[in-house]
Amino acid sequence: MKARKLSLEELDRLEVADFKTGKKTPVVVVLEDIRSALNVGSFFRTCDALAIDHLYLCGITAKPPHKEIFKTAIGATESVSWSYHESVTALIDNISTEHLIISVEQTDNSVSLDNIEELNWDESKKLCLIFGNEVKGVSTSSIVKSDHCLEIPQFGTKHSFNVAVCGGIVLWECWKWAKSVSK
Repeated sequence: MKARKLSLEELDRLEVADFKTGKKTPVVVVLEDIRSALNVGSFFRTCDALAIDHLYLCGITAKPPHKEIFKTAIGATESVSWSYHESVTALIDNISTEHLIISVEQTDNSVSLDNIEELNWDESKKLCLIFGNEVKGVSTSSIVKSDHCLEIPQFGTKHSFNVAVCGGIVLWECWKWAKSVSK
């Protein structure tokens, strides 16, 4: 196969101002107590790539301006709508009527990502995906406030993905789901 890499000009990406006013995917992301600012920056970049509606940073999660966020976000902190909230549970309480709250966590009744349509998404609500701390995961208090829990099937010896990798996988599937629901 012969292929030619596209130049940046050929990619024809939106300008930041156009992106901010453009159509967004009806998904918001909550980062709960993420320790690594590099992971936070990766989420900014993924949220930009998939036109995610909003990114909520909670608890100890680093927020811009931060050198390590900038290192991995590569400018996405300027395009992605974001806000900081000290308490994740207060945030969930504030947005729960307009959102289907989903903790991305392994629980005794998690829905497998490959069966995401089982969540019966009412498209009048946005999806709210909560991603938790790199060591402890999503807090029990957030899980209790969630409508559902979602997990990625895994087949190796480790019990989890890096949170930014997990975010990329789950957000891609949610982007595809949102696209199919809104037809």
